[in-house]
Amino acid sequence: MQNYLPACKIVTTHGVRGEMKALPLCDGPAFLGRCKRLFAAPDGSGEVRLLGVRAQGNMLLIKLEGVADMDAARARVGRTYYFAKADVRLPKGRYFIDDLLGCRVVDAVTGRDYGTLTAIDHPAAQDIYTVTDAQGGTHMLPAVPEFVRDIDPDARTITITPIDGMFTEAVNGDQE
Repeated sequence: MQNYLPACKIVTTHGVRGEMKALPLCDGPAFLGRCKRLFAAPDGSGEVRLLGVRAQGNMLLIKLEGVADMDAARARVGRTYYFAKADVRLPKGRYFIDDLLGCRVVDAVTGRDYGTLTAIDHPAAQDIYTVTDAQGGTHMLPAVPEFVRDIDPDARTITITPIDGMFTEAVNGDQE
């Protein structure tokens, strides 16, 4: 589990006062607005104060301390900024994706180990977990309370109650 996660990537300047347009790599402006600082590297180095963030369509407009004009903003285009997980609190029952990837997926009743959580997608109303089994096959699991009983990132386990057939045949990427 990482201590610093991607917050946004600067894609261009916005105006002449140092504001920058950024691609959100987190939950958006409300989430990022709770952060008072960002970091220029994933190891937490290059701390800079976040002075402002607001939405512009599906992008963010951000203002960082020390970026006062268009030239200073232009020098940051292409740079990814990170937030410290310790700086934000998630509501109960919400987790960082990074904390869930790599967790073992086990049956709540039998204790069977179905594999490892290797991806999380959000195509519609709920997340879809991709579980990779020991043979390399992948299985899709809707992340809904009917199937996901408990998530324990500290123990690195996700306890589930799958329906019949959910883990019997793996999906291979090369099938037509």
